Order: sequence, then C-alpha cells, then structure tokens
Amino acid sequence: MTSPVRVRFAPSPTGYLHVGSGHSALVNWLFARHHGGSFLLRIEDTDAERNRPELVDNVLEMLNWLGLEWDGEPVHQSDRGDLYRDAAAKLVAAGAVYYCGCTGEEVQARNAAAGGKPGYDGHCRDRGLEAGPGRALRFRTPAEGRTGWTDLVRGEISFANTDIEDFVVVRGNGAPMFLLANSFDDADMAITHVIRGEDHVNSTPKYLLLREALGLGVPQAFAHLPLLVNEQRKKLSKRRDDVSMSDYRDRGYLPEAMVNYLALLGWGPADGVEVRSISEIVDLYRLEDVNAAPAFFDQKKLSFVNAEKIRSLSVPEFLDVADPFLSMGEPARAALASMATEVQERVRTLAEVEPMIEFLVVDAPNFDEDSWTKIITKGKLVAEMLDATIDRLTTLASSGAEDWLPAAIQQAVAEAAVVAGLVNAEGAPQLSKAQGPVRLAVSGRSVGPPLWESLAVLGADRTLSRLRDLRSRLD
Repeated sequence: MTSPVRVRFAPSPTGYLHVGSGHSALVNWLFARHHGGSFLLRIEDTDAERNRPELVDNVLEMLNWLGLEWDGEPVHQSDRGDLYRDAAAKLVAAGAVYYCGCTGEEVQARNAAAGGKPGYDGHCRDRGLEAGPGRALRFRTPAEGRTGWTDLVRGEISFANTDIEDFVVVRGNGAPMFLLANSFDDADMAITHVIRGEDHVNSTPKYLLLREALGLGVPQAFAHLPLLVNEQRKKLSKRRDDVSMSDYRDRGYLPEAMVNYLALLGWGPADGVEVRSISEIVDLYRLEDVNAAPAFFDQKKLSFVNAEKIRSLSVPEFLDVADPFLSMGEPARAALASMATEVQERVRTLAEVEPMIEFLVVDAPNFDEDSWTKIITKGKLVAEMLDATIDRLTTLASSGAEDWLPAAIQQAVAEAAVVAGLVNAEGAPQLSKAQGPVRLAVSGRSVGPPLWESLAVLGADRTLSRLRDLRSRLD
C-alpha cells in the first residue's frame, strides 16, 4: 500500500440500516482495521425531499451497536453544497458537461418513436443551451474508448464508452446528483479504496470519468462486494425480507454474532473455523478472498452463530445481556439466575430466555396447543403416568426439602414410569416418553430446560399442585 488506507461507509438516510448496508460497513471497517487505516463515515443526504433525520440516528445507533467505531466526525453532504457547485462550474468551464432541457417523458417518447435502446439519446449534446430554469447538467461521455478498473473482488472490468449514456450530474433544480457528490467527496476525503456493493458496478465507469474530468485522479483500488440474496436467491428487499438491523437487535441477537455472521457472507477463513472472535476476523479478512457470487443471507445459520456466541459467555455476562429481555422483572431475574447455565445452553436468541423460564414465575402455566395435542391427545398412558408421578413425588416431598433434588426427582419419575407401564418387560423406563406429561403439567410446553433441575427450582408444592391440576383436567 503506497499510502495510509482510508475507506468510507456512505449510507443514504432514506432507510434504516439493513443487513446489506451493514455488511458493506463491516467490510470497510475490517479492511481499515486490518491495515491500520481510517474508517470514515459520510452521510449522503443530498436528497432533501427523502431524507429523514431519524434514519441518520438509526444508522449511527446501529453502527455503535455493531461495534464499528468510525474515525473522526461524520461528514454530511448536505453541508457541502458549495463544494459541489464549484465542481460543477469546473466541469462547465472544461466543456465536460452541457445543459439539457429534456424531460424524462420526452426522452422516452423519442426512444419509442425511433425504436432505439432505453436511456438518454444525446438530444441536447450539441444544441449549445445556456443555463436556465429546469435545465440539468449532463456529462459529455467520450464517444470512443473504454473505461475500466481492476476490482479486488471481480478482477478486470471495463465498459465501452459508447454504452454509457450522457448522465445527469446536476438536476434541473440545481441539486447535485449522487455521482458528482460521491466522486468529489472520495477525492476530497483522500479515500484510497472504494469498497461497496455489487449494485454500484455499473455506476463506477461514470465515477471514473467524472474524477478524470475534474482532475482528481483515481483511488488505489475498487472492490464490489457480492449481492446478498434470500432463500429464493432473489436480492434482499427491505419491503419483502427480514433485513432491519434494529429488528435483529430487538429480537435478541448479539452484535458479536451479527458481525461474525455478516463477515462470512461471501468469505470464509482458510482453516474453516467460522465462529470466532472479531479480532481474529480482522487479522484474517482479505478482499482478495471474497467470492463475487451472490451470498445467501441464511437466518438459520445466523441463529446458529448467535447460539454459539451466547454459549461462549460467562454466566454473569449472560445474565447481563439477557436482563433487557426480562419483562417480568425481579422474579424472572431470580428464576433465570437459578437456571442460567441450563437456559444458556438451549436458547438461540436472548428473546427466547424469558419464555423458557416463564413457568417458574407465573402462578399457573399456559398450555401450548401443539404440545397438548402431542402429549395429551396423541399420548399413551398419560393418566397412569400422572397418577404414579404424583404418588412417588408426594412420598419424596414428605422426606423434606433437603431431599427435593434433581437426582432424587429423576429417580422418582423413573419409578413412576415403571408403575405406569411405560417400560419394556426387561428394559429401563423410556423417560423421553414418560416425562412428557410431567413437563407439560409444570411448564405448559413439551420442550424447555432440563426437567429435573426445573422441578427442583419450582419446588415440591408448586410441582405437585400443577401435576394434580393437569390430572383433574383429564377427568
């Protein structure tokens, strides 16, 4: 690298930060941190009609949540209008642009009449129009040659100049277009590497032509990241797909898990170990190793990574990150503290924590319909199992609270399974089947944390009360 690395993330405040833009931000951040360079933030808010301040706040909040700290103060394009007007004037003086009074409807009508290809047809290129109301500035694209670059992800890319229309750089209302502001700002901020999504590939030759016309040189390198697609291999859509970064935070995904998973989109470490620390990913991530093919945003794999990250936490850390998801207050905190290790091993997201321990807090469980059908409607010897369990656990409870322990509870339920007939003539109790009615009685569900530890925490009185309640329902 011939100069210190400087990269930028340049979101537009017309939407919340989503997984696609989050991926782009992350890769820029990884590249900067890997090379000891600068990660700069630029808010591309030149579209005054569509910009919403709360969306800028969301971008900053989500970058902070992900841990993608930026260097220096964010740059707002809305504060740089004079610079863009000066750049446009320089293009006018150089003859690199011309004024155009065509409307979109007029361009489409001419194309339809001529049977030509879509896009601007150069109608005003040689008319010599002066500046005037509603007249835009269009770039005079060279009629010959090619414009291209070497892409760190995609290799050699070039476009014939004849295939690049004369594009607008300043709207008829005087507002600079994205391309003018973007190309000027990258040069002004000394950006060395332009790292962005695949959807910008077709605009890159225009970017390069503008930089050349302004005498601004070119960046050291470009990298266009793979397109992110859904399960149907369609481009992720904010309207159709589950992509909001804040939604994932609110559903209990850890920022470490989101960063880890986003890094794996289109890239993988050589040793095949995918779940690892962010510092290791910073050391290993190389743009040259990124696959240009579309990358599938797999929510199941994200949940797997999240579960692995949750399990890697110490118990105090787990209790701390789970606390905001405990709406039932101190009783839920106490219940979770009593079964933290068992819950931590089983949840995929933090939002699953409270539902898993809710039965320890409420006065009586709510029965899940599917669990009822599976265990009660389709089960066998349910009443017999409940009767035998109530009998054995009543005996255990009479021995005193000091004997109400997981191992003793398990032994009592195993004996009940023998009495109920849920056992082969010469085999051991089929506890996987036998404990179903017991779990449903105390928790209302067919799955949950380890049953014996749950009953020990619930206590003898509440356990037996719930078993008797379910047994009475069967009558």
